Amino acid sequence: QLRRFIHNDTQHLSRLLQSPCVGQQLVVTEGVYSMDGDSAPLAEIQHIARRHHAWLLVDDAHGIGVTGDEGRGTCWLRGVKPELLVVTFGKGFGVSGAAVLCSESVADYLLQFARHLVYSTSMPPAQAQALSASLAVIRSDEGGERREKLAALVQRFRAGVNASRFTLLNAHSAIQPLIVGDNSRALRLAEALRQQGCWATAIRPPTVPVGTARLRLTLTQAHEACDIDRLLEVLHGAGE
Repeated sequence: QLRRFIHNDTQHLSRLLQSPCVGQQLVVTEGVYSMDGDSAPLAEIQHIARRHHAWLLVDDAHGIGVTGDEGRGTCWLRGVKPELLVVTFGKGFGVSGAAVLCSESVADYLLQFARHLVYSTSMPPAQAQALSASLAVIRSDEGGERREKLAALVQRFRAGVNASRFTLLNAHSAIQPLIVGDNSRALRLAEALRQQGCWATAIRPPTVPVGTARLRLTLTQAHEACDIDRLLEVLHGAGE
């Protein structure tokens, strides 16, 4: 049985867990949300899950590599150790693939029963080597400098956005959504930015709730301050 709890509403989660399903309950959340760019209250979610003897799974696709000391991700940052931690290598690692970090007994179970794993080709050695090289950079002093630079770029962007034209969410990750509401307006703005050399994706329902169409902007440490300033200039000058 699948039941959804309201976004970051830990009281709603607690009420759902008070009426348990049959079998082992599993609470699933992202560390950094892919569409809103905000973070989950992981410590509180873990506390509630354990109080009700539920397991916790955290998908940290957008946190691993770019958050926390040595890029250890949002779970490390919040002092949380979930039963299952899913990390992907196509974001901060810049490669591809994914991994599930868990106990040996859970790993044995997944090896036998996870259909997507059982019927998939194993990772080639070259990809594993690329991941090792990427991890070395992430954990190095250079990796720390890159994360600091990214954080500064995010802060620069948020400080420069015209709040009268866009709704800026409480997101301090590399994902910076600008809520524009109307689907057609989101499409027009995305096209206007594209014509000026700025790539922004227009995200519309059903991917996001009705009335919250947005421009989804993703910043990287490869950007420079001048790139952020140019983006802000184009955003504020985009015709409607």
